[in-house]
Amino acid sequence: MIQFAINKAYFLQALHTTRRAISSKNAIPILSTIKIEVTSDGIYLTGSNGQISIENSISASEENAGLLITQPGSILLEANFFINVVSSLPDVTLTFEEIEQYQVLLKSAKTEITLKGKDAEQYPRIQEVDSLTPLIMDTKMLKSIIAETSFAASTQESRPILTGVHFVLSNHKDLKAVATDSHRMSQRQLVLEHSADNFDVVIPSRSLKELSAVFSDGIENLEIFFSANQILFRSETISFYTRLLEGNYPDTNRLLSDSFETEVVFETSTLRSAMERSYLISNASQSGTVKLEIINGNVSAHVNSPEVGKVNEDIDVLDVSGSDLIISFNPTYLIDALKALKSESVRIRFISPVRPFTLTPADDSENFIQLITPVRTN
Repeated sequence: MIQFAINKAYFLQALHTTRRAISSKNAIPILSTIKIEVTSDGIYLTGSNGQISIENSISASEENAGLLITQPGSILLEANFFINVVSSLPDVTLTFEEIEQYQVLLKSAKTEITLKGKDAEQYPRIQEVDSLTPLIMDTKMLKSIIAETSFAASTQESRPILTGVHFVLSNHKDLKAVATDSHRMSQRQLVLEHSADNFDVVIPSRSLKELSAVFSDGIENLEIFFSANQILFRSETISFYTRLLEGNYPDTNRLLSDSFETEVVFETSTLRSAMERSYLISNASQSGTVKLEIINGNVSAHVNSPEVGKVNEDIDVLDVSGSDLIISFNPTYLIDALKALKSESVRIRFISPVRPFTLTPADDSENFIQLITPVRTN
């Protein structure tokens, strides 16, 4: 019969983190609950949606938690409802007491709220991942890689493998992360500080976006463990599990070419602003495209929508070389690509009006390349 007292704000923060793994619309009703397990060492919170699972621990020795454990035990409570109730409690501390089997009494100041729970034994067990030899990775670096690639993954379930980001480690230190939805691609490469066993996995982009939200920048490093169909990211207090996507990821290296006919260097913010203006008009038209003209060293963007209006804009460039070119593309793809760049300037290389073009940081600060497929127009 569980009994403990805890700082409400600290408890709430841990509950919110765990809730990120819980879907409100789950085909398996038990997965809409949060598992609370209390031991003499602390409290362990678990949430899962079948795809990702989060285990979050609050140590009894953590001073800020103000945790006082009287009686251990475990219970399941409906996650959203329970978290909203805890959030509404008036005092800085609360006591949590199981008064009879699977019935919980919450007390805070003069407020008492009783909630019905369920047997924790009903909760599915998280598949264990072998945790002998971790890959150790800088948290900020991992979150940066996710931001630079995951947006280019597909949102269509027709080709499930493309909804993930392909991570490959070769030579025990050379990491490559790449995502594509077959219209665009984003690839980041780097050399890791710590060597590890080589791997080749595809991680769902949705899981990676949740991971970025779960682990704060205050967490210096993450330990990463692999199994046949699952990956575990672990900090001192949080374990984040996600299923891996099955199948062979397409060979994206063949999309990249060293040859090009035209090269333009832009200020990233200048080009992004111009594309955002073009998008406003193109988004309201049927074609949804912008036409970029590179003629006699001048670069201009054009959108013509009979329904809405026109855009004609000369864009300032830092450098331009090569052949004249007229190319059309979806401006959303270019805006997303520019958002992912940290560099103040961007180098874009074109092969022809019908071949994909590439974007790289003009300052060569990172081994980062993006690719966008143009739209054929009459």
